[in-house]
Amino acid sequence: MKIVDLRGKDYTKSRELEELIRRSEMEVDQYEESVKKILKDVKERGDEAVIEYTEKFDGIKLSPDEFTVPFEELEKAYESLDEETRWALEVAYERVRKFHEAQVENSFFIEEPGMILGQKVIPMERAGLYVPGGKAAYPSTVIMNAAPAIVAGVKEIVITSPNPNRYTLAAAYICGIETVYRIGGAQAIGALAYGTQTIKKVDKIVGPGNIFVALAKKNVYGHVDIDSIAGPSEILVIADETANPEWVAADLLSQAEHDELAAAILVTTSEELAKQVKDILYGKFLVNFSRESIARKSLDTYGHAFIVDDLLTAADVSNHIAPEHLEIITENPFVMLDKIKHAGAIFLGEYATEPLGDYVLGPNHVLPTGRAARFSSPLGVYDFVKKSSVIYVSKEGFDRVEKYARQIATAEGLEAHRLSVEVRLKNNQ
Repeated sequence: MKIVDLRGKDYTKSRELEELIRRSEMEVDQYEESVKKILKDVKERGDEAVIEYTEKFDGIKLSPDEFTVPFEELEKAYESLDEETRWALEVAYERVRKFHEAQVENSFFIEEPGMILGQKVIPMERAGLYVPGGKAAYPSTVIMNAAPAIVAGVKEIVITSPNPNRYTLAAAYICGIETVYRIGGAQAIGALAYGTQTIKKVDKIVGPGNIFVALAKKNVYGHVDIDSIAGPSEILVIADETANPEWVAADLLSQAEHDELAAAILVTTSEELAKQVKDILYGKFLVNFSRESIARKSLDTYGHAFIVDDLLTAADVSNHIAPEHLEIITENPFVMLDKIKHAGAIFLGEYATEPLGDYVLGPNHVLPTGRAARFSSPLGVYDFVKKSSVIYVSKEGFDRVEKYARQIATAEGLEAHRLSVEVRLKNNQ
């Protein structure tokens, strides 16, 4: 972890800060061609291509009737969990579902003389959730992606995951999802986007994955909707001299353990805190840590402690980075809230540790990365609905606005637009 003193300096000219911002700019050309070929094959050959790529990349030979995990296996996976884990997942699902119920939008109508104008909120019909599989277990990914779709009223929700483990299957069972496909990678994204002889096309694909999955989602956008192109995980902690250095270090490590590209960033007004956090990370937490090699590389490359003059500057630095996760561990964290413009999730106070948000608090843990928090939001119910404008106009309403429409049509030089209004006007004279 590098300690960078920005006191009395222009943070926007910091080389270390700019390197952090650019870390997500990956060279993808080497993968793009392969992904496009896979997608083309799946689009043209359907199940046959899915079978070939699943065997090639995952080492699993499947027939079309083996794509879907039997529902009995989902139930069996749920029953195989110990009581504490089962209860924890059920509590997490209920909390996440309840939080997202507050996001539900209703249709509305406005009545004017001779007009009824409104907006109809309509859930998408089919959503596909991608869940990483294999040796890793991501039941929280199932819950976070499924809950908002369920609350939105999506009729059919399916999961696709390469060789899904029992935790993924159990979480699907808890969420009430009956269809889980045991395929992954770009071929799974292609199957959901284009449909195959066995797998039905969906309207939206959400969920994280490796570079092949991310590029596949990018390339099928337009055929279907997607949530985002997820990049490496990141956390930024704003802390003053009142923060517990051990707690701050633990929170930074919680993101560094994700992968080598994860960024763990401290922005503090206390030079002493920065030094203590670094000492604790390297001298205590990384010693005999199970994911030491991953976390150490992350911290060595993308771990930074920026020392700033004051908390207002700390907020400015955070806004410049626009982090996925932002923790504010200061004497009065709520004072800082109105200074924050760009962050995926904002955790206030020393007990609001980010891993609680990953699992059980309720807000979604699918968050914008790579500075996308400047223009995008956490996954939510709003991602699984679409809206249609509803317009009714009577003769009275027509008479109130027709001259303005004709004038604008004339200004734009669109003759048929003006004609469509005028033919009605003539019939009413």
